[in-house]
Amino acid sequence: MLDAGHGGRDPGAVYNGRQEKDDALALTLAIGELLQERGIDILYTRTTDIYESPYQKAMEANIAGVDFFISIHRNSYPTDNTVSGVESLIYDKSGIKYKMAQNINDQLESVGFVNLGVKERPGLVVLRRTQMPAVLVEVGFINSDVDNQIFDNNFNDIALAITQGILDTLDLGGEIDNDVIQPFYSVQTGAFRNRTYANRLLGELRSQDFPAELLEGNDLYRVNVGSFETLDEAVAMERRLKRAGYQTVIVIL
Repeated sequence: MLDAGHGGRDPGAVYNGRQEKDDALALTLAIGELLQERGIDILYTRTTDIYESPYQKAMEANIAGVDFFISIHRNSYPTDNTVSGVESLIYDKSGIKYKMAQNINDQLESVGFVNLGVKERPGLVVLRRTQMPAVLVEVGFINSDVDNQIFDNNFNDIALAITQGILDTLDLGGEIDNDVIQPFYSVQTGAFRNRTYANRLLGELRSQDFPAELLEGNDLYRVNVGSFETLDEAVAMERRLKRAGYQTVIVIL
């Protein structure tokens, strides 16, 4: 699954009118086309300018059962034209995701970017909640004129570089088992065919500080609360919801 970062009401980083969400979408679609030409099955979190929360994106990948999750972004720094380069973010430096991040960075360095390395970011939702190897690629700093020039002048080469980094990793074979898939549990409070009803329940739960999210799939709108690594945590949340008067069922994400 390819994820174009941000979107819709969330522009991401902005610099002189340039929006991260636009660069990310254009590059993601270009990468997807190249991968499909090489026989890779691709799904997208978005192909247009829409907003979905990082949690929704992670859940879409989990429900679809994809093998890898690649999120495309542009970086930003508090001071303009101070830092430049590419970096890739992963949950931890282990398994095939680490090798893929390194391969992508190496390929992007060959295009002309400074290689800032691979960083651990276990707190990022799309890296923490995805059940498959996940890599978030920061393709240069959007508030760096140097990086923007590289991005604009070498757009096709950048798309090809990221594609090649992914393909180089897939050619390794067998290493995919290095990442243990961790199941997550959530508490479902409703499933609706009408989005209006789902949004009503979502707002009601959030007004009571429940971490509710709306998931779409199979013509249903599901309202889930939380994402937990252990069943005991999910059971504790289920008890809270039941005490508040909600019907519940624990599901595996």
